[in-house]
Amino acid sequence: MLKPMLLKAPLQDYLWGGNRLKNEYGKETDMDIVAESWELSCHEAGLSVVDSGEHKGETLAEVLSGEGKVMLGTKAQEMDYFPLLIKFIDAKGNLSVQVHPDDEYALREEGEQGKTEMWYVVDAEPDASLIYGFQQEISKEEFQQRIENNTLLEVCNQVPVHKGDVFFIKAGTLHAIGSGILIYEVQQSSNLTYRVYDYGRVGKDGKPRQLHIDKALAVTKLEVPKATAEKMVDIDVFPNLDIKLLAKCKYFKVYHGCLHGDSAMHTGEDSFHCLTVLEGALKLTGNGENLTLNKGKTVFVPAGLGTYQVQGQAEFILSKV
Repeated sequence: MLKPMLLKAPLQDYLWGGNRLKNEYGKETDMDIVAESWELSCHEAGLSVVDSGEHKGETLAEVLSGEGKVMLGTKAQEMDYFPLLIKFIDAKGNLSVQVHPDDEYALREEGEQGKTEMWYVVDAEPDASLIYGFQQEISKEEFQQRIENNTLLEVCNQVPVHKGDVFFIKAGTLHAIGSGILIYEVQQSSNLTYRVYDYGRVGKDGKPRQLHIDKALAVTKLEVPKATAEKMVDIDVFPNLDIKLLAKCKYFKVYHGCLHGDSAMHTGEDSFHCLTVLEGALKLTGNGENLTLNKGKTVFVPAGLGTYQVQGQAEFILSKV
């Protein structure tokens, strides 16, 4: 029988991370730094583990192998890879200026899917900002020269950010999350990142972190992005539940929800749901499984489960393909 499953996230301790995910979002770890929490992942670099029910202790990838793939829904079953990677990102420091390749380049050169993503700004310190493309269109030659002479930041588009902002980062867009920002990210299931500029930082080995200049030159779109923060679209179809569409593309659909009481949602045959609580708490019931989701918890709801109940006072993000 199809049942919803709580997930336990693998954690990443990149040097720019902080400790909010431990202190505020319940991520249990001995790590001093928690930069990322991979809330939904079947990527080999970090596998989500089921934390409830009969499959507790198994990775989600193990549960979905073989006949379990029906839980993904018809859209994802058409793919030969798990479609999404969903994260919390706690940027205590600046992330590197970077770019991700599209599917065509990534499959040809890396044997992996490309990486289009969206960000929901969960929180941001006053005066926080991020890099989103360029201020104006530049040539490939200028791009390379500015990388070499450390003047790249002079032509980057710096965007002030606030809690609740949404950014759609299409593959090929130069970008960087700035310090003091907490992000919820939904992306293609890919870990391909080409660093262009890294503020002269060194890694755990004491050496400068690797840059990927040639690859970045090959895939970066040297233009002004068409939009900054996306506008959220209201969807008024559920009682006691305010839903907004955050982002929609061929890879994913992402919604922001505010629950205030009892309501219900539904997974059809087309796609699973991934639901993460940002604030408050809710109880989720489906096919006899009763789960409690506190702040920072994530649940995987299989495709084809049908109607499931949610109850409580909570802000959450819901993702599907």
